Amino acid sequence: MRRLHRAMMGLMLLGMVAALVAGCGGAGDQGGGGTQTVKIVSDLPLQGANRFQSTTMVNAIEMAIDERGGKAGNVNIEYESQDNATAQAGQWDEAKCAENAQTAAQDEEIVGWIGPFNSGCAVVEIPILNEAGLGMISPANTYIGLTKPGGEPDEPEKYYPTGERNYTRVIVADDEQGQAGALLMEEQGVESVYILDDKETYGKGLADQVQQSADELGIQVIGREGVDTTAANFRSVMNKIAQEDPDAIYFGGIIENNAAQLVKDKLGAGMSNDDILFIGPDGIFLDEFLSQGGEAAEGAYITFGGLPESELSSKGKQFVQEYESRYDDEVQPYTAYAYEAANVMLDAIERASKDGEVTRETVLKEIFATEDY
Repeated sequence: MRRLHRAMMGLMLLGMVAALVAGCGGAGDQGGGGTQTVKIVSDLPLQGANRFQSTTMVNAIEMAIDERGGKAGNVNIEYESQDNATAQAGQWDEAKCAENAQTAAQDEEIVGWIGPFNSGCAVVEIPILNEAGLGMISPANTYIGLTKPGGEPDEPEKYYPTGERNYTRVIVADDEQGQAGALLMEEQGVESVYILDDKETYGKGLADQVQQSADELGIQVIGREGVDTTAANFRSVMNKIAQEDPDAIYFGGIIENNAAQLVKDKLGAGMSNDDILFIGPDGIFLDEFLSQGGEAAEGAYITFGGLPESELSSKGKQFVQEYESRYDDEVQPYTAYAYEAANVMLDAIERASKDGEVTRETVLKEIFATEDY
């Protein structure tokens, strides 16, 4: 049996209050009989290591729409799935994120945006869609600086050029995941840790939060560096860390940035996961981490803001059963978050329709009015 320890952070999926986190802070065609038709778009990486997970998220969005008969109230819903990854990058691509956002900004039929998956992509897309007044709900972005202070000095204000917010998320931010990572270390008796990151918005930001929380708990951070994720291997880094002999290595980053090679080279440097823990975030919470990492990934610890299926509420279990029956496939970590993001969006459109024609402005207003969901 292959082992992957998942340190869940006590956040109930589907069945308790879901937090729509936003921080402080054109109309579609008329169909026959005067029924309005509007479009919502998802923007996810459909190529690379996250392809399979993103596909389940697209399925979940379609499922939410189909359960309502393709409508939000009396408004017809068209759904378009966009890919923000490229074959060349093998993951999300900054230029593609910008292109998708710019195209959507010009299409007045689009009244809602679900995504993106990666926080680095969000950094690119939010300002573009903010200028367009298009409401966004991310199922997966966790970087703290997108919605509140704690990241770079000018965040989050720099992402909102209009001075008004248009971006929300249905998942916990990394200030809490960082605390969870440090608390996990404390629970496992870790007294010293070496922290690595992949230099991206999400990975570096999360590593910063882990370092801060580790300091607060009295866990010694004996080293901190960003790694070159384009390198063929990380042997020199791991050999250096082995000389420091920490109790744990923490990696802030995503699976696409060679996380599996990192843990392989950790083992190659004589640091087993039994002797020196390997701890990572939800960015590597994918089957690919086990399949690519092989023996070296066994026994690693991963934090994620959710609960295992066995501990879900009745509504959560019902969602899993219905999804797996419909698609003959297992849910992935973010499948349920995409489903809930879609439902929040559809509810906002339905409420907006009660006051007349649905527009970006009215949908955005209703997204931000969501509470006690």
